[in-house]
Amino acid sequence: MDMFCVDGGRKLRGTVRVEGSKNAGLPILAATLAIQGEVVLERIPLLQDIVTMRRLLQSMGATIDDDRGSSLSVDTREVRESVAPYDLVRQMRASVCVLGPLLARFGKARVSLPGGCNIGHRPIDIHLRGLAALGADIRLESGYVVAEAERLRGADVDLGGIFGPTVTGTCNVMMAAALAKGRSVLRSAAKEPEVADLGEFLNAAGARIGGLGTSVLEIDGVDELHAVRHRIIADRIEAATLAVATAITGGDVLIEEAPTEHMTSVIQVLRSIGIVVEAEGRALRVQGTSDYRAVQLRAEPYPGLPTDVQAQLTALLAIVPGESRIIDSVFPDRFMHAAELVRMGANIRVHGNAAHVCGVTQLSGAPVMASDLRASAALVLAALAAKGRTEIRRVYHLDRGYHAFEKKLNSLGASIERRTDQVGPQIVPAPHLDLVRSAIRQRAGTK
Repeated sequence: MDMFCVDGGRKLRGTVRVEGSKNAGLPILAATLAIQGEVVLERIPLLQDIVTMRRLLQSMGATIDDDRGSSLSVDTREVRESVAPYDLVRQMRASVCVLGPLLARFGKARVSLPGGCNIGHRPIDIHLRGLAALGADIRLESGYVVAEAERLRGADVDLGGIFGPTVTGTCNVMMAAALAKGRSVLRSAAKEPEVADLGEFLNAAGARIGGLGTSVLEIDGVDELHAVRHRIIADRIEAATLAVATAITGGDVLIEEAPTEHMTSVIQVLRSIGIVVEAEGRALRVQGTSDYRAVQLRAEPYPGLPTDVQAQLTALLAIVPGESRIIDSVFPDRFMHAAELVRMGANIRVHGNAAHVCGVTQLSGAPVMASDLRASAALVLAALAAKGRTEIRRVYHLDRGYHAFEKKLNSLGASIERRTDQVGPQIVPAPHLDLVRSAIRQRAGTK
């Protein structure tokens, strides 16, 4: 198992390029199952989650060719298997997105209940409710979702949930509805750019989907989808993470291929903290200052502040003077990084779905452990700003969503070494153990 050793205190400077979007690439890869022809995808990121999805498609019979430079060819004409096994689906929640296209193409699907990051309760009941509305007979058997339908039919479907629109649920039902008979109307649909990118991909393949980027999607089903070439949108979460990394070190970085049109809320938040953020064509220049100020933030569905940037911003606010408050209305339990930041000297109290952050003058290097994808990014960012060395374990979480992240940061002046963890998962007590215990007690009081 790999770990990072980070020597902090270095300002990031230079130019870096953003990869293709993980959250767009995964459902688009799943959607290739509904297309009987060769699909060429450009700017697919080289991430562990993408590898997992590729393995899942290949296990069903898909042929995948990545010997095309920056593009990937997927041919699912020989797919005969409509089962997505537990061993692969458990590794990544987005694997459940194969349910819709498999059902639409084969009239049946058997997909294991999903796994993924430990960031709170994320049921798939809305996925199943939506597919059932399209005419699918759905049951649970031994940890698998079994869905059957002779031919899906159009329907009026409400995708609303207790924590707002579901991104993967919208993707799943949209893919199925694209091949259903008649018209479907999906209400309370997710408006995220990644959902719109999937819709653009399907439309290029012959689907008829209107309302992309809004909460109401109107879909006229077609009989089949054809081969297509598509370029994945740039990853707004990676761009935001690089921007926060620049800010937390007081650096000056030009982020190329940043999808600024999808980052309005992040840019507004960074500017409200006191960071200089300017768009330069298809790039974003971020400059740290010495005049940061506390803020009140709320993570919300798009176009609001992304929950996937909440942890990184919490790390930044840990060194911003004053008391900040950040609420996560999408995943209320997504604060497992807080206790690890406390180990590094941060002053954070978690109450329910909110973290109260009192900025400290300096973070200190300490041994910490990543709990999920974005939490691992937050710990790397905190380590960049900390005094001394930080050891971050379980960075396999990071590799799920960032390609060669340490190499990108090192090219900007960071000092990060990837090593094999010879010690294992145990953590040596840090000087701030009393704060850690306090943070644990605070969390226990919210259960």
